[in-house]
Amino acid sequence: MHREASVASTMMPARRALTVFGVIWFALQMVKIYVAATLAPFGDEAFYWQESRALAWSYTDVPAATALLIRLGETLFGHSLLGMRSLFLLLGAAIPLLLWSCARREFGMRAACWAATGWLLVPLGGSLGVMALPDVPLTFAALLMLCGLLRAVQDDARGWTLLGTGLALAWLAHYRAALLMPGGLALLLFSPYGRRLWNRAGLWFALGVGTLGLLPLLLFNHAQNWAGLSFQVIDRHPWQFHADGLAQPLEQALVVTPLLYVLLLWALWRSWRARASSAVAAVLAWAGLSVVLGYFLFGLFGDDLRFRVHWPLPAYLAALLALGGWVTSGRGSRAGLLAAYALAGLGTLGVLLYLVAAAHPAGAQRLAGYKMFPYNFVGWNEVAAQTRVLLQAYGADPPLLVADNFLLGAELDFQFDGQMPPYSLDHPRNVKHGRAPQLALWRRDERGLREREAGRRVLLVVERTTGSERERLAWQQSLCRRVAALRLLHEVRLFDGRKVFAWYEGRVPGIDEPPDCDGETGANKSEP
Repeated sequence: MHREASVASTMMPARRALTVFGVIWFALQMVKIYVAATLAPFGDEAFYWQESRALAWSYTDVPAATALLIRLGETLFGHSLLGMRSLFLLLGAAIPLLLWSCARREFGMRAACWAATGWLLVPLGGSLGVMALPDVPLTFAALLMLCGLLRAVQDDARGWTLLGTGLALAWLAHYRAALLMPGGLALLLFSPYGRRLWNRAGLWFALGVGTLGLLPLLLFNHAQNWAGLSFQVIDRHPWQFHADGLAQPLEQALVVTPLLYVLLLWALWRSWRARASSAVAAVLAWAGLSVVLGYFLFGLFGDDLRFRVHWPLPAYLAALLALGGWVTSGRGSRAGLLAAYALAGLGTLGVLLYLVAAAHPAGAQRLAGYKMFPYNFVGWNEVAAQTRVLLQAYGADPPLLVADNFLLGAELDFQFDGQMPPYSLDHPRNVKHGRAPQLALWRRDERGLREREAGRRVLLVVERTTGSERERLAWQQSLCRRVAALRLLHEVRLFDGRKVFAWYEGRVPGIDEPPDCDGETGANKSEP
């Protein structure tokens, strides 16, 4: 009787923790579904959608997984915002469940609830899956690899299947899978728990399965003169020290929220100190710290122009597992953890409210008043609607649709459901984001336009507010060298001029046709 009462008393906190996790998980999925169904595509997201309409072994910007997931989602649920994002929502919802399962196996029910709830409250973790981006399958793959390694070092043969599947999916998801590899290799080389795995057939099985995900990437790059690898490793990085990279820990503290960030690093440090006496601690330490330190060192010399604060996200999976085990061991401060979780929850709520506001013009206008204008999420519906009006005025003989940069072209293509695939002019933005080689491969760039459509009438859509003022002026003056006989048809100013679009009628010049420009102004000679 006393024993039954004791068991019941220990189960109550676990059940309460499970209830809290379940409620937060369910509520978060409802909000994410709403956001995913209403938020206009992020620019890169729309380009991945374009890639999903031209399935290939890989692409010059990312491997194939993102396009495959988008294509499968729209095949199942139709062309829509929610259809495009459906499988990303599913993977985003599955990550905390898989984390819970992994933590429960290693540390018990309460630790599982702490770890999985923590992931939901980390802003980047809780919102993951709202958009169709490569980070979703990459993070899911990283968790599969982590769970597989934890099983493998404890002689559970099923771990090798998880590890191999995770490796393959990681290579199919993004080139940043390379950041996940040093931790596993270091475990195999420097940990006694890892060194003994070299003799296990399962390790070679997992590596073989993982190679299946890497093979399409290598074959594609070899066929395309290593265009994708060149951009990801060479072109986008200055490879010289820049001091602003030293601020990366502060950026991460803000993104993760300060209290939780400190606790996650502390949990990884405790795992590092226990790595000699615990196989589980060794895996968590190498998996987490290698990504955190690798990201920091890489950031001191790598790309400092593009958004990258999401890169260390896989490290926090290992850290949350370690944190859950630490708290439930009775040696951690639950009050401190609750305060950290509460602050992180406010951060996640803030991110989701921002996305909800960005999904509606009135909300975006309000955000602009607080200098938080969601530039990449707004204006696409309006520009597509105006483009439809202008195209309909041509009746049964519509002109070619041309966008002045790849992001605008991708957004228009998504809005038109691929019925009028636009060409994109050779905007500097195409090169900056590594999309110029892919457009050339599709022959949807300027060269393809001139070679395939010379003499055709075009409707050119220009995003006038892209880049700095100097860049805008230079680009505007170059348009007459790219499209002949330009004539301004319409202009729309949105959100108090924060986004301005213009529509021109023109003609595709021949491949060797000289520019039709008037001196330094960039105006067409044919304009009055």
